[in-house]
Amino acid sequence: MAAGLLSFPVLAAFSVGLLLFHVLLQSTLAVRETGKDWNAGPRDSDVEIKGIAAGRAARASANFRETYPGFVVLVLALAIGGDAWHLGLIGTLVWFAARIAYIPLYLGGVAYVRSFAWLIAMSGLALMFAGIVLKAFGG
Repeated sequence: MAAGLLSFPVLAAFSVGLLLFHVLLQSTLAVRETGKDWNAGPRDSDVEIKGIAAGRAARASANFRETYPGFVVLVLALAIGGDAWHLGLIGTLVWFAARIAYIPLYLGGVAYVRSFAWLIAMSGLALMFAGIVLKAFGG
C-alpha cells in the first residue's frame, strides 16, 4: 500500500472533499436563483431551478453521487485487502482526475469531452476492481 497522501484511507478522505465540493457548488448556484429566504426556510414547496449553471451543477452532482458508492467500496477494499501491481492506486488517481475534470466540462456544456471524462472515471473504477481481484488470486 502506498504511504502518505497516496494511501487509500487518505484518498477516501479526499473523496469526501470532492463530494462536499459538488454539494456546495450546487447549493450555492441554486441559492443564487431561489434566494436566501427559501434556502433558510422549511422548503415546503418545490422550486424549479431554471438557471443553466445551477441545473448543470445539480446534474453533475447527481452523476457523481451515482458512482460514488462504488468508489467508496472499492477504495475501502483496497485499503483493507491490498493492491496488486498498484492497479488500484492508479485507478483511484485516474478516477479522481477524471471526476475533477468532469465538473468544469459539465458546467461549461462541453459535449463529448465531458462524456469521455466520465468514461475515463469508469475505467479508473475498473482498474481499482482489477487490483482487488488480482490481489485475491495471488497477484
